[in-house]
Amino acid sequence: MPDRQSPVSDRTSQPQAAPEAEGFVTLAKSESLADGGIRTARLLSRALQQDPHHHEAQVLRERLHQTFVPRWHFPMLADTARNRAYAEAIAAKVRPGDIVLDIGCGAGLTAMLAARAGAKHVYTCEQQPLIAEAARRVIADNGLADRVTVISKWSHDIVIGEDMPEPADVVISEIVDTVLLGEGALATLAHAMAALAKPGARAVPEHGTLRARLVQCDGLMNQWRPAQAEGFDLSAFHQFARVAQITPGDFAASGMRAIGPDCDLFRFDFTRPTIDPGRITRELVCDLGGTLQAVLVSFEMQLAAGIAVDNGLTSDGHWGRTAFLLDQPRQALPGDRVTVTAQHDAANLSLSVHPEIANAQSTAMRMNHAWLTRQPHPTPAAPEAPVWLPSGETVTPPVQPYH
Repeated sequence: MPDRQSPVSDRTSQPQAAPEAEGFVTLAKSESLADGGIRTARLLSRALQQDPHHHEAQVLRERLHQTFVPRWHFPMLADTARNRAYAEAIAAKVRPGDIVLDIGCGAGLTAMLAARAGAKHVYTCEQQPLIAEAARRVIADNGLADRVTVISKWSHDIVIGEDMPEPADVVISEIVDTVLLGEGALATLAHAMAALAKPGARAVPEHGTLRARLVQCDGLMNQWRPAQAEGFDLSAFHQFARVAQITPGDFAASGMRAIGPDCDLFRFDFTRPTIDPGRITRELVCDLGGTLQAVLVSFEMQLAAGIAVDNGLTSDGHWGRTAFLLDQPRQALPGDRVTVTAQHDAANLSLSVHPEIANAQSTAMRMNHAWLTRQPHPTPAAPEAPVWLPSGETVTPPVQPYH
């Protein structure tokens, strides 16, 4: 009986790879990646030109791309709200004749937005060679190769007079992570504004604020700290899940709800950035009852006057979130207060939750008890603040007896 199965559906058939393709794959596997994968990518492309179905060449190319091109680039480019905000801010900041420095080229979108806004020339830097090469093609495809130059360097290595003819009038960047700090934004911008920009240069974004709030998040706790599996207690493993880096998909499934308002932690000025460390202790307030399970840290960046982006609780943008999980969930009532200490070294953020909760009801009871049992002759009140007279002299009001 003749074989009725077509070669296309024969899963056991192993077509012979073209010898030329095999040779290019062999060379690609022996190539150093010290150049950021450029030569390896070209060899794999030549292999696939010879044999578009070459299995190993396809696998190696995908592995190369995943190694050198972070996956967050794609949802970022698809974030229409973010793109629109940057387009409006860049149009508001860039003036005809400006020299623009765009830090972190990516696909070249913000650089092209600056050129569209009227910049005389845009210099955009990208340290990853594969990304820089692709950005040049994107920019050329959009007819802007004569107005946008891609510099395959880290911004710290740019030299005025060699890579750029003069310092920038405007510095554009989008090099922040979920808490603004993790991509080295402050150090990069501090160098750029001091060494690569003119005095008084404009910046997009202008500043960013980190905020914290108390949240209940049953779904997130189930994802990051499952209490048991198949009847076995897993709690001793929870020590490894103290800081949850939450993808947008996981965030949507986390069931997170606020049980308190946002509280500002740190504010970073991107027009005059510094790398000074910071430490602050704040009281976070519960305005709803619930199970306190984590402290959500989010940011808001002002790109230009009246134009901002954020990754807060109600944002649906591409940014993930960072949540600091409590060691033990706590029941909270409206009016309860939780003290946290946040610290940063200009590159990393830490946050610790103090063990005690200031319970609104017990605090009120203690205050009432102190009022009812006060002594008839308490310690006199502290002097009031000095009063400054027009002459420059001061007068301290006399202490009034307590009645």
